[in-house]
Amino acid sequence: MMKFRNYEEYSRHFSKLIQLEREEEMKQHREEIEKLSGEKREKLGRAVLHLNGKDVGRGLGGSYLVKFGRKSFPETEISIGDLVIVSRGKPKKDDPQGTVVEKGKNFLIVAFDKKPPRWVYGRELRLDLYANDITFQRMLEALKVFKREEFSKIRGVILGGKSPSFRPLRSKIEFLNKDLNPSQKMAVKRSLEAQELFLIHGPPGTGKTTTLVESIIQHVRKGYKVLAAADSNVAVDNLVEKLAGYGIKVVRIGNPARVSKSLLEHTLDYLVQYEESFKKSEEIWEKIDKLREEQRKYTKPTPQWRRGLSDEQIKSLARSGRSSRGVPLRRLQEMARWLELQERINALVKKARALEMNAVSKILDSAQVVCSTNSTAGSEILFGRKFDVVFIDEATQAVEPSCLIPITKGKKIVMAGDHKQLPPTILSEKAKPLEYTLFERLLDVYGENIKELLRVQYRMNEKIMEFPNKEFYGGLLMAHPSVARHTLEDFNLKLSGLEDADEWLKKSLTPAQPVSFIDTFGKCRERKRRGSTSWENPGEARIVEEIVRKLLEIGLKAEHIGVITPYDDQVDVLRRKLGKIDGLEIKSVDGYQGREKEVIVISFVRSNDRGEIGFLKDLRRLNVAITRAKRKLIMVGDSKTLSNNGVYRRLIEHVKDMGGYVDFS
Repeated sequence: MMKFRNYEEYSRHFSKLIQLEREEEMKQHREEIEKLSGEKREKLGRAVLHLNGKDVGRGLGGSYLVKFGRKSFPETEISIGDLVIVSRGKPKKDDPQGTVVEKGKNFLIVAFDKKPPRWVYGRELRLDLYANDITFQRMLEALKVFKREEFSKIRGVILGGKSPSFRPLRSKIEFLNKDLNPSQKMAVKRSLEAQELFLIHGPPGTGKTTTLVESIIQHVRKGYKVLAAADSNVAVDNLVEKLAGYGIKVVRIGNPARVSKSLLEHTLDYLVQYEESFKKSEEIWEKIDKLREEQRKYTKPTPQWRRGLSDEQIKSLARSGRSSRGVPLRRLQEMARWLELQERINALVKKARALEMNAVSKILDSAQVVCSTNSTAGSEILFGRKFDVVFIDEATQAVEPSCLIPITKGKKIVMAGDHKQLPPTILSEKAKPLEYTLFERLLDVYGENIKELLRVQYRMNEKIMEFPNKEFYGGLLMAHPSVARHTLEDFNLKLSGLEDADEWLKKSLTPAQPVSFIDTFGKCRERKRRGSTSWENPGEARIVEEIVRKLLEIGLKAEHIGVITPYDDQVDVLRRKLGKIDGLEIKSVDGYQGREKEVIVISFVRSNDRGEIGFLKDLRRLNVAITRAKRKLIMVGDSKTLSNNGVYRRLIEHVKDMGGYVDFS
């Protein structure tokens, strides 16, 4: 849906999609927990077995921290922010759930809101990835909040019924970054003129974040309070690093364990330690712990023991030395003592939290820019806090309700992204409309006037840029002179190592030729593993292996080479062949978005008589894959299968025209 008639329609549309996606994520985890053994789930990276639990104190807000570790820790995709279930073997519904707050080499630290049962501090425990429910809850909360009258102006723009307005600047901009090109300067200027909303369209390598940072600084110079957000922690760290480099007073909120080590000094958790009120709160939490320890000695007034007696009745009977309803006096006195301690604990918790919030407020008040992920912008730390301008990087990789979380904190929005690259990943087929991002929708509603295209790219040799530029960006991009003609010839490679190579390999690795397509038609067939929905192509994998090993042999460093393939099973095949090479990255297209390498080798995998190319049809995937390379792009694929799609056909023709086509034989 492009436009919405009213807010009720908007809210209904997105609430339904969020719930569908949440249900699908939970369902997938539940099904897997039930179907697979713990060992199999551990192999998939979604569980860790044979753990020992250890109490490691308290977290911010009084949460209970438990460290789960073992000597040889498996590779796991469980990471900070994930919801996990702790069990004694086979997870049950009522097993404790917590949030991962720290990940080390041989351990995970999990925070529990309530005190976990004693067995959690024992041996032979299991942790299972469940979901990240917090983000879904915050999206739904943002939809409720956005209904308020204070958002009527920006809401009108977002619903699609009120065109964004611009007001010309009265004074000239003094740019802090002297290296900005004209399109970057124009983007900054127009972002300052925008009254409600502006979009910065940054194709690959065009310095989108650099431009966004300059815009943030210019808004700060005007005295505006800024919130800068992005969907991923990596993107937020990137903003923090660049802003701090310019001397901006920046505070990064979110879990410190998800923050790059070099930026820890800018985190709220680090800064708060030096506030007097926070030090006092820590002392109070220690008192609370001692009181809780004492409380364990007494009988808790559970329904079994209180037998309908209220708290006041228990205390009164204990004082007067009388028993009642068959409850012995000693038991009543213990319960009264328990209640008395609980009252003291409650009062101290209130006091500790107030002192913590006081310290947090002091730091946030003094910050020029607050940085967080979209989701963390909805945390209680920013509750009730307002900003003049909200900046969202990676806006085309975030679903619209995720962007709404930071949007409800501000009056004006500046977003940066590229809708020609990959959209956010959606698990539920029914929730697929979430792939249509706010950035793209607003562009469709209001047209080019609300955006500025960054036109100079600083990554690719101009020959690598040529095809995506023509196909996806209307031929409007140009390569900066510093990269336009850079090739592998700039490296001191031992080219004598190519002399004994097969002709196809020699031709595809020619340093002066920036783009090669190795045609495997009729020689390498795709195949499917039993029970898998993915594809693999062992023949193509062998070709990629030969290319990589030859590049290393002639002197290229492994960290300069990237291997990309759209299919997870092919990633697995390639990792088995090349995974032991230190520094070599082998990933799916989704894993490479935002990355770059001197040389990129792509395996397209699909090769069949039906001309089926599956999700390669999503051309944004192709765009991401072919725009990661700086000096050399090598593609391996079946020309006949791929050419059933017009864009792939044009790509292969384009490589033929530039002399980079290689017949594999």
